[in-house]
Amino acid sequence: FGPFRQHLVNSSWEAVKELSKLGLGTDMAVELRTLQLPVDYREAKQRVTRIWEDFQPQLAVHVGMDTSAKVIFLEQCGKNRSYQDADIRGFRPEGGVCLPGGLDMIESVISMKAVCKNIVVEDVDVAYSRDAGRYVCDYVYYLSLHHGNRHAALIHTPPLSHWLPASLLGRTLQVIIQEMLEETGKTQANRTAK
Repeated sequence: FGPFRQHLVNSSWEAVKELSKLGLGTDMAVELRTLQLPVDYREAKQRVTRIWEDFQPQLAVHVGMDTSAKVIFLEQCGKNRSYQDADIRGFRPEGGVCLPGGLDMIESVISMKAVCKNIVVEDVDVAYSRDAGRYVCDYVYYLSLHHGNRHAALIHTPPLSHWLPASLLGRTLQVIIQEMLEETGKTQANRTAK
């Protein structure tokens, strides 16, 4: 995501730029595409829809900044209601709803608890969360989970700091996304075996 409110530098975009330099590793047979979304409900909604229609990704991973976080959060689910905060253009979704008539909550096919247990990166803490807040990040996540049949993820990063620079955040995203792709593969293998 891009800048919002008083945050002229969004740690999530800085981390994604570092990830795009690193890639996902040589053993990953996956194409990585990065795209910055504006903190704008309407524009983000159009872009997420186009991502799923045009690219049909195996997995869409959204990365946003949680201004109060001290750790990286892996969000398990997206919520459909209670979007009251205005975006960068002053817009609020009508009735505070993301998708009229949609489910109240959609969970990712990825077990974020399992991913958290397998992440080890220097001094970076990664935690599981079931509440992504009610702002553009969660709004986008819900839409992506809806359009992608639950094959989406949301990672919330803390603001950049001397102990968590963009370079370390980018390396951490690389490890997390590798683990998410492995977890997605396990889920698909389990479905095929049944």
